[in-house]
Amino acid sequence: MANIVAGKKSCTVNPLKMSQPLGAALAFMGIKNTMPMLHGSQGCSSFGLVLLVRHFRESIPLQTTAMNEVATVLGGFENVEQAVVNIWKRTHPDVIGICSTGVTEIKGDDVHGFIRMIRNNHPELAELKIIHVSTPDFKGAFQDGWEIAVACLVEALVAAPDDGEGFDYHRINVLPGSHLTPGDLDELRDIIEAFGLVPSFLPDLAGSLDGHVPDDFTPTTFGGISVEEIKAMGCAGASIAVGEQMRNAAVVLEAKTGTPYRVFDRLTGLEANDALMEFLSEYSGRPVPTKYRRQRSQLVDAILDGHFFFGGKKVAIGAEPDLLIALTHFLHEMGCNIVAAVTTTHSSLLDQIPAAEILIGDLEDLEARAGDCDLLITHAHGRQAAERLGCAFLRIGLPIFDRLGAAHLITVGYRGTRDMIFNLGNMFISQQHGATPDDWRVQRMNGDATILAY
Repeated sequence: MANIVAGKKSCTVNPLKMSQPLGAALAFMGIKNTMPMLHGSQGCSSFGLVLLVRHFRESIPLQTTAMNEVATVLGGFENVEQAVVNIWKRTHPDVIGICSTGVTEIKGDDVHGFIRMIRNNHPELAELKIIHVSTPDFKGAFQDGWEIAVACLVEALVAAPDDGEGFDYHRINVLPGSHLTPGDLDELRDIIEAFGLVPSFLPDLAGSLDGHVPDDFTPTTFGGISVEEIKAMGCAGASIAVGEQMRNAAVVLEAKTGTPYRVFDRLTGLEANDALMEFLSEYSGRPVPTKYRRQRSQLVDAILDGHFFFGGKKVAIGAEPDLLIALTHFLHEMGCNIVAAVTTTHSSLLDQIPAAEILIGDLEDLEARAGDCDLLITHAHGRQAAERLGCAFLRIGLPIFDRLGAAHLITVGYRGTRDMIFNLGNMFISQQHGATPDDWRVQRMNGDATILAY
């Protein structure tokens, strides 16, 4: 059992985590025709906007209540009212998601009370869904904000089945964690549909931030799950939650609608995907399609081919808890030693990670513990640490702002796991052939697009 240690430094030197309100705002971006809004200073939304634009390289809808010093002291009702009314007049969204920030949480703004007053003052907003999420950025992390936002969306928008209305067992709900990319969601959708099922993803970033070009410009989200489809999720026969962070949302959904759920803490690795296939086969009453039996065989062969190069390798990982859980178990199964594991916030499954110690800290802590590691895995802010350590570097998570295609990376399913083995195995093979960190830097300077430069 891993020993969980909380960092006690006075300040963060090289940040690993991102804030709760940013995670909540991204969750709202998986809802069709929605406008996320941060209730705080203008700088809060500006920073988040830049980060998400650099990662997804897409138009990001994000507004702010633009609180200043006077509004913060006197209360933010007028700012919230003006922001909601202006957004409604200009964009007519179906949903406005209000995510609080540190300054307004400390002040103690009663945003639920603000929303009631706004509705009394503006009856034209009767059809507009206004959802408030309490996400102070002085505690928790990105994953926590996503988790809270999804639970609030379920509570506010999912409708309980009418009396006498049965479940539709051809439908299944999917509650994906914040660590899954749009590419991961598309892979899961293909797998579920292969069993003759109709999945509803909440949120569905694969519909809104997968890089497709819309027919017309829209200032709100131009894809994702619709409010009507969210409402109908209460009639689905079952729910799948991917990541321990989504357990609470699944519990809320079951309590409201009676829909049973199954939590998969990870979908990377052979055993994890076998469990998913077994569940879908039992639920649908269909055998596992030949396509996925073949993909499983390919994954087994990839494990056989790759374990020679993974065995005994020292790996250091910094990531949000559910992504850390998926990666550490996968690498441990491949024979790697997890010499350093740093995460951003608490999770009930951290003590099950196959490492001696799990630190809740920053990238400086990760670099200090990485030592003579062969591979460093974290988001793009860890690239300088990898160069100083002289080890291979895999970018994963959010943000990845110095490479293309971050939204389309796939780590779930048999195919995603297989490709992870090939990607990392090629890095280890290149190390054995004598490439050094200095060689990698020269390759990057010369524009040599090798796997090590990735």
